[in-house]
Amino acid sequence: MSGREDLLRARGLRVTRPRLAVLDVLAEGGHLEVEEITRRVREQLGSVSTQAVYDVLGALSRAGLSRRIEPAGSPARYEARVGDNHHHVVCRGCGVIADVDCAVGAAPCLDPDTAHGFQVDEAEVTFWGLCPTCQARRVADD
Repeated sequence: MSGREDLLRARGLRVTRPRLAVLDVLAEGGHLEVEEITRRVREQLGSVSTQAVYDVLGALSRAGLSRRIEPAGSPARYEARVGDNHHHVVCRGCGVIADVDCAVGAAPCLDPDTAHGFQVDEAEVTFWGLCPTCQARRVADD
């Protein structure tokens, strides 16, 4: 039995070929859109519907095995890095996304001035700017 199978079972999920394939794709790293995940899963399995991939991603996210991020103005992306409350920096030029470790201290990294009675367990911060490639492109265009 593989570690991925054990991971699914430990989270109360049935082991299926699509779930294993999506976990494989996410384990390769990055912040992937559903279309890219579907393309890579199809390379492994031959055939899988986009809806099946959405369903798998939803189940994995609810089980804490993947993370859905949705920067403003961008389609949802998924990643395998979970449980460490990291943040993201997004390029306004090309849309590339990079991970940013916690800003200060232990999770949830940032404590709100007032939590309105909520027990905060996660902070989601998105930093925006221009990546080095887009910065260079801007300088070249000037």
